Parts: sequence; structure tokens; C-alpha cells
Amino acid sequence: KKGDRVAAYMPNTIETVEAFIATTSLGCIWSSCSPDFGSKGVIERFSQINPKVLFITDQYFYNGKKIDVLKRLPEILKLIPSIKSVIISNYPGKKFIKNKYKLNKINLFKWNELMQTNAEKIDFKRFDFETELAILYSSGTTGKPKCICHRSGGVLIQHMKEHQLHCNIKENDNVFYFTTCGWMMWNWLVSSLASKASIVLFDGSPMFKSSDLLLKIAQREKITLFGISAKYVDALRKFKPKLKYKFKLNKLRTICSTGSPLSEESFKYVYKHIKKNVHLSSISGGTDIVSCFVLGNLYQPVNIGEIQNNGLALDVDVLSDKGKSLKNSKGELVCKNPFPSMPLKFWNDKNDIKFKSAYFNRFKNIWHHGDYAEIKNSGGYIIHGRSDTTLNPGGVRLGTAEIYSEVEKFKEIKESIVVGQSWDNDVRIVLFIVMSKNYSLTEELINKIKLQIKKNASPRHVPRKIIVVKDIPRTKSGKIVELAVKSKIEGSQIKNIQALANPEALEQFNNLKELSN
Repeated sequence: KKGDRVAAYMPNTIETVEAFIATTSLGCIWSSCSPDFGSKGVIERFSQINPKVLFITDQYFYNGKKIDVLKRLPEILKLIPSIKSVIISNYPGKKFIKNKYKLNKINLFKWNELMQTNAEKIDFKRFDFETELAILYSSGTTGKPKCICHRSGGVLIQHMKEHQLHCNIKENDNVFYFTTCGWMMWNWLVSSLASKASIVLFDGSPMFKSSDLLLKIAQREKITLFGISAKYVDALRKFKPKLKYKFKLNKLRTICSTGSPLSEESFKYVYKHIKKNVHLSSISGGTDIVSCFVLGNLYQPVNIGEIQNNGLALDVDVLSDKGKSLKNSKGELVCKNPFPSMPLKFWNDKNDIKFKSAYFNRFKNIWHHGDYAEIKNSGGYIIHGRSDTTLNPGGVRLGTAEIYSEVEKFKEIKESIVVGQSWDNDVRIVLFIVMSKNYSLTEELINKIKLQIKKNASPRHVPRKIIVVKDIPRTKSGKIVELAVKSKIEGSQIKNIQALANPEALEQFNNLKELSN
């Protein structure tokens, strides 16, 4: 009934979308995690909101490997006693994994059996604009994930604005976004249905057996809006440096990129290799607002390396530490007016103490978003990374994005992560890199990297140490976790390792000899 929480531990499939819409039709509150979260990560999130119903997949696949999800169910039910009913969904096209676990006092249903029952006529009730819609979770890399509760009307009107007025989504369009159900972009994608567009769902590795797999899908499914991450464009650029308009993509009007800042090289790659006449819209917002603060503008030119404009009706600004507006200078991204998709509350947050501390403690009565940003004369924005991961050598704040944009230009480097290490009463910049296949780190390459960063960013941005690692830790939505690496190399405790997709990668940063001198 209205107000009950419904949890989903599901892949990005049709059943998940149907379960979400069914949940909202009752005025219940939806919350989802993708199956790449281990059972501890799921329990840590869902146990805070006491769901009554759990949708769960029997299995999922990644890079061709089958992962049994049902075996995690007994532990989940034991540690979240509020769950009374479980609906098991079968992964598309695969044989149903039999449930061999005894589950006492639980109503157990199979999705396909439920679908055969004669449902009563569904009555879509009307609810108040402020009715709770969904609970999303902060990444949780610095503590227990925050349960961010969003309102129905505000999210819907914000998404429809972004879709129709910023992204040009029209009736009968085909919208694709590469996302899992554990990332806010899934909620953003599903809302495209409100603009009478179709959504195309993809689950699994975006480069399984073919690095241009998603582009093949975009062509075959006549995609009009193609949503990807900046990391995907960078990977594609390295795997397919001479793609040269291999796919026609006749219906494609908009390419959206999010997750991290899109480098200048990646902007150029899209126009030189994917499609010339396309609106490349770099967008940035977050789970906190389940939407964007800055994104595309249909009536403005796309400037390489910039996000075109702020969202309509959002008084977005960049402020100095003293609260003064800045132009062509880096500072804190803020929003100075109320907006529809501002969260209703954090779950279990008495008197909104954590909520106010998260967004309103820095500047009085102004939403402080936690991004380090800059407004250019063009009106465009550059996001320089999260402000809690800015580097402070010699007391000067530097954004990590400026270093990444230079490092990404090297074909020898697959990916990288940069952190500040406390050293000798100051901070020194340390760059960790994963080498591309058949390349190794030489003195010559180290000098080239440093020279390029010095020339195109500044001498202050040049890393004092460049160290090779095998893998870089990241969250489930693919974001690299600079704070976790910084904590590891400085010997601090990492509070929530369950938030990471590959926690084992952190072990490489233990007691590194290179960082002891």
C-alpha cells in the first residue's frame, strides 16, 4: 500500500521497468540495486529502509560469465526481516535457476507464474506532487550510504524538462542509456516513457566480444538519443582510434555523456569518428538531485571541453570560498534557488540534520553540490572533479580533471587515478596508471607525461610520483574512487568497501615503496 518500500535486486531488464511502474501506481516507494552489488552492499542499503517486498533475479551475466544471485537470498532475508514477499525473475533467454533454499515465513512467487494470473483492472490513483517516489543511495565510499528520498512530481517534471527541452526527445524516439539499476541514470532513462518515447535496455559488459557493441545496437535499434559514460568514449577512442564513421546512425540526433568530465580528446573523437552532425551533450548532476544541474542546449554551439549551459530555471553558479560569484575561475558549484527535484529528505534522518549538513552547511540557504567547477565567458561550464578530491599542493586548489584530460591523450596508458598524498607538511600529487597492452613505463614516457601536464595544465599539476598499478578501484557505476585510494596510501580506514565494484584493486596500494621517499 502507499508508503511501503519495494526493493529490487535486478538487472536492467523489462521486468525491472514493469516492477517500478507497478510500484509507483500504488504510491509505494521504489529502491533498486544492480546484481553486481554483493549481498553485503545490498543489505547495507535496503536494511535502512525496511522494504516489504523484494524483486530479485535468479542470475545475471557479465563478460560471458554467469553469476548465481539466488544463493545470496537467504542471507538477505535473514538480515532484512521486514521483507515478507519475494518475487523471483528469470534472466532473459536463460534456464531458470532452481531455488534450493528453505525460506521460512516468506511469500515466494515466480515472475512468470504471477504474469499468468488474472489481475484486476489496474486503477492508477492520483497522488500528491510530493508523494515519495524512490530512494537512491550515495556511493557510500566514505561511510554508510545515505538514503536519498525523492518526490514523484518534482522528479517527473525535471526529467521531462531535460528530455524534451534540453535533449530534444520526441514521441516515437528510441532512447538508450548505458546504465545499471543501481545508478540514477536508470531512473532518468525510464522517465523517457513520459515523453512517449521507447527505451532500449542493455545489461552486461559494453565491450563484450566487440569494443563497438553499443554502436552496433545504436544503429540496429535506430537510436535517437545515445547515452554513455565519458569513460566509455575514452575506452572506445583507445580501442578503435580509426573508427571513421563505420556506423551510419541515421536516426541519431543526440549523444549524452556523463559519469565524469568528458575530455577534449573525447569531444573531438565523437565528431571525427562517430557522427559529424550530432548534438554532443556532456551532462552533470548526480544521485542527490536524480537529474542535472548543467547539460546541453539545442540553440548554442558545442564548445570542445565544455558543458553548454545550466538547466532551465536553475540558478546555478560557481562561488569562491567566501561565497562570491566567479567567472573564468574555479570554485564550488551551487544552485541558488529551490528546484523541483531537490530531495524530500534522507530516510531515518531526524530533524533533517544530515540532509542540511550535506547540502546547506557550506553557504547559507544555497545548495552546495560538491563539484569543483568553472563558468567560461561562453556561458559554458567545466567540471574539474569532486571538490572533496581537489588537490592542494602548496595550499593551491587544483582539479583532478585537468590532469586526467592530459593523461588520456597517451595511447600507452589505459586508465589512471590521481590523488594528493600528505607529505612533508604539504601535499604532493601522485599519479597511478594502468598501462595499455604491450606498453611499459619508461623514463622517456614519464618525462613526456610530466611535460605535457606542465605545458597544458600548469607546473603545479605535474605529479611528483608516477606509479604503475594493475587495476583502479571504482564504484558500481564505474566512477573511480580517489578518496578510497588516498585513504589507503595514508593508512586510514576505508569505511565502506562494499560500495566498490572491485575492492581487491585497493590491495595494490598497501605499503608502496615508491611512496616512502
